[in-house]
Amino acid sequence: MPLILDRADVLDVYDYTRQKKWVLPTFNSENLTTTEAILSAVSEYGEFIGINNLPIIVGITNTYKDRPQAVYYTHTKRWDIGLKLFLQDLKVLTDKGSAFEHLRVMVHLDHIIWDEDRDLLGWDMSQFSSIMYDASTLPFEENIRKTAAFVEQFGQEIVIEGACDEIQKSGGMNDPLGLTTPEVAVRYQNETGIDILVPNLGTEHRSKKSTLKYHGESARQISNQIGKVLCLHGSSSVSKKHLANLYEDGICKVNMWTALERESTKALFEEMVKNSAKVVGPEMTKTLIADKILAEPVDFQDTQSIKYFTTLYRQEIIFRKMKEIITHYLKLWYR
Repeated sequence: MPLILDRADVLDVYDYTRQKKWVLPTFNSENLTTTEAILSAVSEYGEFIGINNLPIIVGITNTYKDRPQAVYYTHTKRWDIGLKLFLQDLKVLTDKGSAFEHLRVMVHLDHIIWDEDRDLLGWDMSQFSSIMYDASTLPFEENIRKTAAFVEQFGQEIVIEGACDEIQKSGGMNDPLGLTTPEVAVRYQNETGIDILVPNLGTEHRSKKSTLKYHGESARQISNQIGKVLCLHGSSSVSKKHLANLYEDGICKVNMWTALERESTKALFEEMVKNSAKVVGPEMTKTLIADKILAEPVDFQDTQSIKYFTTLYRQEIIFRKMKEIITHYLKLWYR
């Protein structure tokens, strides 16, 4: 089916997943391989559980400094070209006659920065199902003012996600750990009119590596006040037990990307080392062993083969591993 972009239709999907007690995953992408891996994994898992129109959100950041994915989508390093290609890829992959036309696919624009993305706001924003407006580098009062103005401008046609805490503060609003308090969450939701709230719950998106810890009790306290409208950014530091019970904590959506790239890169590296001679040839493999970059047990007898040194070879490994990772999360949340 065509991409789900209308606000009412998007909210219907959220209502559907809440009735199912599902958490909606948002997998971000910065290339076609990742986009296809997401859709392929969801399609196959839906067939496995007997629901062929599973909902899924595919997201992308724009100029977000921690990972400007639209910039990286093309070697031109132009966000506008990258974003157009991303949207066109999704449209083609979900149009009538495509392999994924049966899925309910939504498009999320992640971390639209209040100052750096001004030019983007002149676009036709109806191309997106939801937008995370990020003014969290600003003091709290200014964050509220900016976010409320964004909601007033676009909230009638697009589902809006917002972050209430100042990312750059080491402490946070009212909590020594930097966690979002229920009082802050309630005020932010009421005064901005956002649909989905990104609180600081201690995950890698908001914390230093040494202090990573998901605080489910904080999530439950907040959701008891404002409903199951929380979005978790970052899941790598969340235990499998907590991941499986995020809905009970009030989490309706999880945005992720790092785990896909990190784990698939490990798989690619291992596969290429095992097939070193086929990838770079026996002579270079011998040189790498002599330089102690590779160990002697690595096979250097095989000859180089086009099957092993092409982009297709590398992308296929990434594609398969990403599908495996995505399916892992689907099994946790679509039960």
